[in-house]
Amino acid sequence: MNKSIRTRAFTGTALALAVSAVLTACGGADTSSDAKAEDAPSTKAVAVKDPLLATFDGGLYVLDGQSLKPAKTIELPGFNRLNPAGDASHVIVSTDAGFRVLDAAQQTFTGVEYKGAKPGHVVRHAGKTVLFTDGTGEVNVFDPDDLAGGTKPEGRTYTSAEPHHGVAIELSNGELLSTLGTEEKRTGALVLDKNNKEIKRNEKCPGVHGEAAAKGEAIGIGCEDGILIYKDGRFTKVDAPDDYGRIGNQSGSDASPILLGDYKTDPEAELERPTRISLIDTETAKLRLVDLGTSYSFRSLGRGPDGEALVLGTNGTLHVIDPETGKVEKKIPVVGAWQEPLDWQQPRPTLFVRDHTAYVSEPGRRQLHAVDLASGEKVTSVTLPKSTNELSGVIAGH
Repeated sequence: MNKSIRTRAFTGTALALAVSAVLTACGGADTSSDAKAEDAPSTKAVAVKDPLLATFDGGLYVLDGQSLKPAKTIELPGFNRLNPAGDASHVIVSTDAGFRVLDAAQQTFTGVEYKGAKPGHVVRHAGKTVLFTDGTGEVNVFDPDDLAGGTKPEGRTYTSAEPHHGVAIELSNGELLSTLGTEEKRTGALVLDKNNKEIKRNEKCPGVHGEAAAKGEAIGIGCEDGILIYKDGRFTKVDAPDDYGRIGNQSGSDASPILLGDYKTDPEAELERPTRISLIDTETAKLRLVDLGTSYSFRSLGRGPDGEALVLGTNGTLHVIDPETGKVEKKIPVVGAWQEPLDWQQPRPTLFVRDHTAYVSEPGRRQLHAVDLASGEKVTSVTLPKSTNELSGVIAGH
């Protein structure tokens, strides 16, 4: 984990734990808690089909998922983050004041908020959505289908022993896995039963960061020396081949037992630009490294509909990788060559995958592209009024 990314966890705002707001995967900035969307029209808006969302400096675009054309521009000052809420209509927007629920189909905020400093990771799994607020250590779990009524869903809550940049996930059997740590140090994870009673704990995961679920409900959380897997009621540590081998960002798929992760080996780098990715088999507890020959960023990882591992490289190419073999099966040119900025909150090409479509932003050209993963063809592109940063959309189900 390089200095820039460590700062995310402790000194940044959203992805860091300190000054402003740690927002969803890690990050936040000077955003206004009083920010409001544009005044809602007197009549109900025409629903946007399969809405896609992209943030820009000062707001966000709600886009039609097919044409990519903007349906509405919502003003929202500051650095904001986006995550699918888990149903066909809503998106979770992270601001400095907390998590806010946006009805993306109707292009308006619902009024549902989960207030708290430094809102962090949003996790969808097994029909539940879990919010982790770094500044308070509070975990909120709810059924995303309950957002349809426009009121705050009833749900489960848990508060960590100490606030930290963490993440939590609820399993299908009601167990809740949540990270352990403080603002200065993160060490591992614990598991709670349905009554929030601790039943398992593992503190052999220094710098714990991020999570992903694989086939068979194997949960992986990243460490600075490998990855920790929780499956069938027990923890298994998969060691990295290097003394410092940080896997801080992961992407999973219900179609594959193999997790996709990043991989960094220089703890002193201001910003490490790795060219290798990690593939972690949750059935065999084996880790494979694959060199792509190009660097990537924490916003470059995704999974295809059949479990394909997807990585957007700084060479502008989307790499489609067979997770079983590590072979790059397809290279799809999408954007121009780019370099990851030193400041993690600054725009860079971003990957968002939904069904058979990969959406890729190209901030330098103010463009957004849709790529059909089956054919490898770029099917739609649009030029937006302003350069975008975050990219996400609605995803029904988990």
